[in-house]
Amino acid sequence: MNITVKQLSSLKKVRSINDMQTDEICKKMILAGQSFSYQVAVYSDEKAEIEVEIDSSLSEYIRLYAVRDTVMDYTADPEVTDTDFLTREPGTMPDLLVPIEEQNGIIHVSGSVSSIWTEIKLPHSFSAGKRIVSIGLTCRNIADENDCAEFVQTMEIEVIGADIPEQSTLFTQWFHTDCIAEAYNTEIYSEKHWAMIDKFMRLASELGINMLLTPVITPPLDTKEGGLRPNTQLVKIEKCGEKYSFDFSRLDRWISLCRKNGIKYYEISHFFSQWGLKYAPKIYVTENGEESRMFGWHVPAKSTSYREFLEQFLPELIKELKKQGVEENCYVHLSDEPNISHLESYLYAYETIKPLIGRCKIMDALSDVDFYDSGLVNVPVTASDHIEPFLEKRIENQWIYYCCEQANKVGNRFMAMPSYRNRILGLQMYKYRIEGFLHWGFNFYNSRFSMYKINPYVTSSADKCFPSGDSFSMYPGKDGPLPSLRAMIFKEALEDIEICRLLEKYIGRENVIEIIEREADMKLTFSEYPCNDKFIPEVMEKIIGMIKKYI
Repeated sequence: MNITVKQLSSLKKVRSINDMQTDEICKKMILAGQSFSYQVAVYSDEKAEIEVEIDSSLSEYIRLYAVRDTVMDYTADPEVTDTDFLTREPGTMPDLLVPIEEQNGIIHVSGSVSSIWTEIKLPHSFSAGKRIVSIGLTCRNIADENDCAEFVQTMEIEVIGADIPEQSTLFTQWFHTDCIAEAYNTEIYSEKHWAMIDKFMRLASELGINMLLTPVITPPLDTKEGGLRPNTQLVKIEKCGEKYSFDFSRLDRWISLCRKNGIKYYEISHFFSQWGLKYAPKIYVTENGEESRMFGWHVPAKSTSYREFLEQFLPELIKELKKQGVEENCYVHLSDEPNISHLESYLYAYETIKPLIGRCKIMDALSDVDFYDSGLVNVPVTASDHIEPFLEKRIENQWIYYCCEQANKVGNRFMAMPSYRNRILGLQMYKYRIEGFLHWGFNFYNSRFSMYKINPYVTSSADKCFPSGDSFSMYPGKDGPLPSLRAMIFKEALEDIEICRLLEKYIGRENVIEIIEREADMKLTFSEYPCNDKFIPEVMEKIIGMIKKYI
């Protein structure tokens, strides 16, 4: 039995022994409170069972995962010309991270490569100094119990005497509560559903999500015109004559769970239909003891009845948000991705909503700079391949997003892309002072337009509608969500921003950018950046080294 073991960067997607022919890592400087991940990759030419153990004074701060290949059934749209992909062929790709204890500390290898993902997450104010992390591997030939080998891989972790700053970048990834209920075959807002919502929130927070899509009404998103997604409306509504009354108890429970899980910001779902603001969203109302869908596809956005409803609902909602102490941390959506042809409809929506939402900000995905010039969107969330005209305006509250269409040159998190195209966004957002990042697919387990449910373990592309990896970053595990390595990598991108901001306090912002671009040997933009695994770890090691010098 021939065994090869190697410690590799988290940015390497290890698919075969050829991917192990790269530089090994054995030491790392980190800040207190920072996350750091690396992989122990194992190749065996025969069927082998590998028992994994950890030996370190940092053990309580370390989590080990088995890296699992998952289905990658659609890599990118045919018109994409960018060649910086690991492959354009469908197949499998390392993506799912399963806690090693769920496998009894065992992984299997058979004429292929398996990896152990090692995540180190130290608390703030952790004492400075060097520590050793040892990963022990006992490899047994399944066909020959006498054929056994042992390996120990060591990583030297040097904690420098500084804390990583608290995350200042706002990050939301659309949280689909209906998909949680359907994945676990439970009634929406049953106790089992709330328990799973809690678990999904917890993992979202651990991965840097600090703003959550909050369905005060069922989000009118990714639904075919005339189609319906399950009702996830948090606010119970009754109507008596012309007067509405509101029960906010479920919303209060939602806010309590967000607080419990460290989520501080709330993204109030859209009050008009997607792709054109033609209709009211789906809203259930109880009248004369019967609950019915009072608003939805059958009600025009400009209807008097819907406007009268909003004029009663929104002041009461804001009153409740004030009571909960979160009003100033709330962002309100009108409609997703309006363009200049929707300006008249959007103006109507703005003039209806704006006087009613107190101190909440209006944010929407917006890639048409002429539309932004109308002054109707406080917080523009712009696609990464359309952001240049917005950057020229030096907008204070500029956000960025990417989804299925951002595949040429710009970074993204498609499974078929190398991981540096995922993590590079951190340094880009730092340079251009981007306030926040939005991604639509935290846990969307439906087909396009939500025509039917999908099994994310069978299709990662919403059934060949979006590039694999676009529609979700979490997998529904047996007892709760399981992370993807894509989500882990993006968490490191968010931390890169804060590390740069810490060095900025000592040497100034322009000097930090100069270091980044000198190491990159180019001017960093959203479409131009070093296309290799080495640049980001090396420049961040240099930046942390400079912080160590100054403290």
